[in-house]
Formats: sequence, structure tokens, C-alpha cells
Amino acid sequence: MTNINICEKIKSILNGKIALGSIEAKVKVGESSKLLWEEISSASNEISSKNSLEDVLKINNIKAAREAYKKLGKDPSRYRVSSESLVRRIVKGNELYKVNNIVDINNLISICSFNPVCAYDLDKIDSDIVLTIGEEGDYYEGIGRGQVNLSNLPVFRDSKGNFGSTTSDSVRAMVTEDTERLLLNVVSFNGKEGLEEYMEYCEELITKYADGKEITKRIII
Repeated sequence: MTNINICEKIKSILNGKIALGSIEAKVKVGESSKLLWEEISSASNEISSKNSLEDVLKINNIKAAREAYKKLGKDPSRYRVSSESLVRRIVKGNELYKVNNIVDINNLISICSFNPVCAYDLDKIDSDIVLTIGEEGDYYEGIGRGQVNLSNLPVFRDSKGNFGSTTSDSVRAMVTEDTERLLLNVVSFNGKEGLEEYMEYCEELITKYADGKEITKRIII
């Protein structure tokens, strides 16, 4: 498996509460099936029926992520954690965007766990990866967002530089229809509790909807 570590600095600032569920697999990327979208719609309907915008801020894992951003020096209302952005979109009455089966699985795991989930093309990144803190002056081209200011954000970094964050991922490592090897990371700011369950669900979804093969998963703390 790819070598992934969480840097000591971010663990120290967040009092050891950051954890990572990581899964790798060979996949076939394409349009999402009707059955996958039915699962997404069901999860979305449950969220919208139970939550107002004010309630979103009280959801345990979203609240923990916002507190983590504050500790790192990032305004969580200006740079929202990606899971919060997805849930807010649903609560406002909007459907999630249909992208491809992998991105849609990514978003389903995120709205079920309320954690940011990051999907990458493994062939576009190096084998040594660290989850760390963006430095002053760090930017990259975000997917659908233009230049993203990464300063003080949790970021994934390889030898070429930053390629992902818990707010917006980069164009460099994005999943496309040409992707054959997937790296998917579930980032928890609330410790490792529940991560194993979502890793199992993720494996199930990848197998069922993306013809996932050679699947490996682990939890990193």
C-alpha cells in the first residue's frame, strides 16, 4: 500500500484527535448507476428531513472539523470543510452534483459519516504521502474553484507538493474516466471511532458500483 502518515505537528495541535481511514483499489470509472443514485437520494432525504442549517453546525463530526480548523488558524465559515458544504447543499434543497461513480461514492460516504472524504488517482501522485498543514503562500488549482488558498488547511502532500485538502481537492490528482487505481481517504477530526464502519461501507460501494478489485484498507492515527 501507499505510505501515508499524519505529521506530528497537526496531531499535536489537534490533541491527537485526527485520524484517517484509507482505501486503495483498482476501479472502473464511469457514470453512476440508478441504484447508486437511489442510495445517495435516500441518504440526502434523511439528512434534509432531520436538519436545518443551524442543526448542521451541531452535527458531531462537522462540529469537530470546524473546531479543528479554528485551532489550525483557518476560518471554518469561509473555508468550509467539504462534508459541511455537501450537507448544507442538501439541507438547502439542492441535489448533489452527478460527476462519476467514484466521486459520487466519495460524496455518499461523506454525507453518511459527516467527515470530509478525498478521492485521488493513485497514478497521479507519489507513493509517500503526508497529511500536514498548508504553509503560507501555498495554493493549487481546486476542482471547480480556481486557486485555493491552502495556508493553515489540512493538506495531503507528496514529493511534488500539495494535491488535496479537506476543503477542496486539486485538479492534479482528480479522478477522471481514465483513472484505474483509486486512493480514497476519510478524514476524521473526532478520532478513529466509526472509521472502520465507513471503511467497510466504502469497500461495499466500490465493489458494487465501480467493479472494485484488489481492495486494501487501513486506519492511520
